[in-house]
Amino acid sequence: MKIVIYGTGYVGLTTGAAMAFLGHEVTCVDIDEAKIASLRGGKSPIYEPRLDELMELAGGNLRFSVDPAPALSEAEVVFVAVGTPPMADGNPDLTAVQSAASSIGRHLGLGFTVVVNKSTVPIGSGHWVESLIAEASGEGDIRNLRNRCCVASNPEFLREGSALCDILYPDRVVVGSENPTANEVLARLYEPILQQSFTAPWFLPRPEGMGAVPLVATDLASAELIKYASNAFLCTKISLINEIGNLAEKVGADITHIARGMGLDARIGGRFLQAGLGWGGSCFGKDSAALIATAKEYDIRMPIVEAAREVNYAQRDLVVTKLLNELKILKGRTVGILGLAFKPNTDDIRDAPALDIAQRLIDRGARIQAHDPIALDRASCQLNHSGIRFGPTAEAVAAGADALVLTTDWAMYRDLPWKRMAKTMANPLILDGRNFLDQAQLVNAGFRFLSIGR
Repeated sequence: MKIVIYGTGYVGLTTGAAMAFLGHEVTCVDIDEAKIASLRGGKSPIYEPRLDELMELAGGNLRFSVDPAPALSEAEVVFVAVGTPPMADGNPDLTAVQSAASSIGRHLGLGFTVVVNKSTVPIGSGHWVESLIAEASGEGDIRNLRNRCCVASNPEFLREGSALCDILYPDRVVVGSENPTANEVLARLYEPILQQSFTAPWFLPRPEGMGAVPLVATDLASAELIKYASNAFLCTKISLINEIGNLAEKVGADITHIARGMGLDARIGGRFLQAGLGWGGSCFGKDSAALIATAKEYDIRMPIVEAAREVNYAQRDLVVTKLLNELKILKGRTVGILGLAFKPNTDDIRDAPALDIAQRLIDRGARIQAHDPIALDRASCQLNHSGIRFGPTAEAVAAGADALVLTTDWAMYRDLPWKRMAKTMANPLILDGRNFLDQAQLVNAGFRFLSIGR
């Protein structure tokens, strides 16, 4: 099928590469000329494991352009995968969605086109996008537009760091529209994934036992709400284990054992039960705030989601409290931060706990030096006036520090020369904010070891 994707961020680019690999003809559109030039040169502007290899396998099926008109004239499916950053009131900023919808309307082809909201947008946005397309196309009356175009929702459930596996081997595919034809078109589009009939790339093997993927075909509003409800549940699950972890620490229990004991219950499951510094990134915070804001429009409160947010952001204060208890005074102290990305295997620093923690320590007079194996360039560019000093290695960050805080569980941090690092520190203290490191190894290396919920 012929596909156009608006946006070349984490969602748009990974979706485009996967669809092109499956044999569809994909044109990714972006207003950023420098980004498009980089992509045409074979260089991805984001870090996502194996993305470069999949783009190479996609070959001529994957194209990039700043001009949507030629591809739109023949497009059967158009994905809107642009950014929807949060505003101060919790609602997402839909400026980019509005711009994309108007562009689609101006360049809409003569054939039937399914326009898909891939961006996470508030409930009801599908109808709004449809009206914008109708207005820009000159149809005016939405009823006339529906002979040429309809809008559907196809929420993404991608985890940065494993996005390509999540696209090719998903738990489910959700599509929603008021027009049954749209759901039929999207079912055909996703057929290789639903049936798992494609040959898996050698570097992304099909999970053992993987069978057919369930398709959830529903109405527009339900598809939009499925995304928000899913993220709200995961936010709550993470915050619950962190809340239990704070109690476990006070009563002398071990949250890692508690999480295992809970997770073996099939009704609960072990995923997202890792106590630590809480969630960050571009989705959970934004989507939970948007869900609360949407509910408020209908005079509905969402106290569970509100509490999940409150618990999550309070975890970042926990680091300051623990360091104060150990160091007594933070003013003038040097604290090394290990990890800037909000999670491993990505360079995304949006709403990263590390940055929030660093700022809170800076506000108390501490000096911060930080390292990340992948996100360092992005962080040093975006945060060059933050007061954070960036070290080229974890060892450089440890040198002279009064404490280290592990904020991102990058695999490489497990195998650092800890004994040598301890000797270079002013005070060999480490706080493992992800319960990731080998406590016995660190203690043997000479560290005073702190963790979360233990």
